[in-house]
Amino acid sequence: MSDGPLDAVVTGGGTAGHVLPAIAIAEALVAAGHPAERILYVGAERGIETRLLPATPFAAEYLDVVGVQRRLDRSNLSFGPKLWRARARMIERFRDRRPRVVVSVGGYASLPAVLAARRLRVPIVVVSYDRRPGRASQLAARWAAACAVAFPGSPLPRATLTGAPVRADVLAVDRDRDRVAARRELGVDDDRFLVVVTGGSQGSGVLNAAIRDWVDEHADDRGLAVRHVVGERFLTEAAAPTDGSGGVRYEPVGFEHRMPLLYAAADVLVGRGGASTVHEVAVTGVPAVLVPWAGAAEDHQTANVEWLAEAGAARLLPESAVGDLGRVLDELRADPAGRAAMSAAARELGMVHRSGALAALVESVALA
Repeated sequence: MSDGPLDAVVTGGGTAGHVLPAIAIAEALVAAGHPAERILYVGAERGIETRLLPATPFAAEYLDVVGVQRRLDRSNLSFGPKLWRARARMIERFRDRRPRVVVSVGGYASLPAVLAARRLRVPIVVVSYDRRPGRASQLAARWAAACAVAFPGSPLPRATLTGAPVRADVLAVDRDRDRVAARRELGVDDDRFLVVVTGGSQGSGVLNAAIRDWVDEHADDRGLAVRHVVGERFLTEAAAPTDGSGGVRYEPVGFEHRMPLLYAAADVLVGRGGASTVHEVAVTGVPAVLVPWAGAAEDHQTANVEWLAEAGAARLLPESAVGDLGRVLDELRADPAGRAAMSAAARELGMVHRSGALAALVESVALA
C-alpha cells in the first residue's frame, strides 16, 4: 500500500450486494479525478470482496469481523471482541493515512471503519441504496455528515437523493448496440429466447428449483436458451448443461463475473430483489421478473422491487408464488411489446443513477 493521505475510504462488504456498490463508488471517484491509489476499500476477510477486489485498481484491507445472526448462535459471542479489535486496527491505519472522508455502503464489515472515523473526527457519508435502510446504515447515519440515497422519502437524516452506485461497466451497457456481440460471446444464437437467472452471489435454492422445472417442461424447445447462475454452493446439484442441438440450450454456472454481458444479451432476467440487482435492471433496461427473498430483513427486497413494479418496469413475483414463474416467463416470451414497454420504463427510472450526484456529494463532504 502506498504512503500519504487517502482521498477516501470506501467500506462495507460480506456479500456482492455491498461490494459491487462499493466498487462503483470508488470508480465514480476515479472518474471525478481522484487517483485510484488514494482510495482504500475496507471489507471482511471472509467476504466475497476477497475475490472481487483483486481485479480492480484499488487497495484493499480485509478485517476479521462477523455479523450478528438474528437467531441464537454461538458466533454472536465473537461479534463484539472482533469489532473492537478491527476498530483499533482502523484507528491506527487512519492515523497513518488520514482519509478525507469515509464512505459506508452498510453491512457489518463497514462498522470498524465507521467507528474509527467517528473516533478521529473523519467525516462520514452513508450510501443507502435499499428502499429500507439496513441496521448498519441506520447506525452510521447518526454520525454521518450526509446520506446519499437511491429512493425519495428516505428515513435517514441529512439525506440527498443521488441515485445508487452502479459499476461503470454496467452503466456502459447499451442493449440495442451490444446484444449481437454479447450473444456471440456467450454462444447463444440470435433467434433463441434467452432467459438469464441469478439468485445473487450465494444463489437461491427456491429460484433454482422453479427454473429447473420450467426448463424440464421446455426440454425440446429449440428456440429457448437459459443461462443459470445457480450459486457455487448449488453447482454440484445443478442439472446437466445441454448444448441446444436437440432442444433447449441450458448452461448452469456457479458465479458470474460478466453480468454486463448478460444484461446486454438477455431477453428476460430472473432475479432476487437486492438493491444491486434492482438498480442494474433500471440502468440497463433489461426486462425482469424479480422474486424478493422472503427472509430479507424487514422485507426490504420487496420494497426495492415495488419501486420498479409500480412503474411497470419489472414483474414482482412473491416467493410464495414462485410456482407461477414458468407461466410468467411464457407470458413475457409471447409479449415482445410488453417487454419493450417494461424496458423503457426501467431505463427512465435508471436515469437518476447516471447523474454523478453521488460522487459530487462525497467530494463536498470531504472538502467541507
